[in-house]
Amino acid sequence: MASNQEQASYRVGEAKGHTQEKTGQVMDAAKDKAYEAKDRAAGLAGNASGQGQGATEAAKQKAGEAKDKTSETAQAAKDKAAGTAQAAKDRTTETAQAAKDKTVESKDQTGSFLGEKTELAKQKAAETAQYAKDSAVAGKDQTGSVLQQATETVKGAVVGAKDAVVNTLGMGGNNASNGAAKDTTSVTEKITGDH
Repeated sequence: MASNQEQASYRVGEAKGHTQEKTGQVMDAAKDKAYEAKDRAAGLAGNASGQGQGATEAAKQKAGEAKDKTSETAQAAKDKAAGTAQAAKDRTTETAQAAKDKTVESKDQTGSFLGEKTELAKQKAAETAQYAKDSAVAGKDQTGSVLQQATETVKGAVVGAKDAVVNTLGMGGNNASNGAAKDTTSVTEKITGDH
């Protein structure tokens, strides 16, 4: 019989062979899987490439359509802006003409209105001046009358006061009243002369 050592060596060799065989099988399977994955990826890439070209063409077509649409929109906006500008210009011209006409009309009305108001003011001023003149004359006449009455009143008061003093002092007589009348006249003339 073989020794334990030989058996152990045999078993180790056998295990090593199995391991190598299994490793080879695993490696082959891995290679197969790798080739398979590579083929699949290549197929997908080719498919994607075909789809990518189709997408690129579609994108180019969409871009062309968008460019055309943008050009049309820009032209329409340009036309509309030109129409709006012309309409605004026309409206401005009409408004300016209407304002000019209104200014001329207003000027005419203002001139007429001011002429009427100026004439009324002149008439009112003339009436006021005449009233003031009449009032001054009436006031002067009235003042002269009042002064004359005041003078007469003062004369009478002076004479009355003199007579009262003369009578009070007992000097009332013919000579005294003649002298008193003389004195009263000079006093009265002096009072009226001062005023």
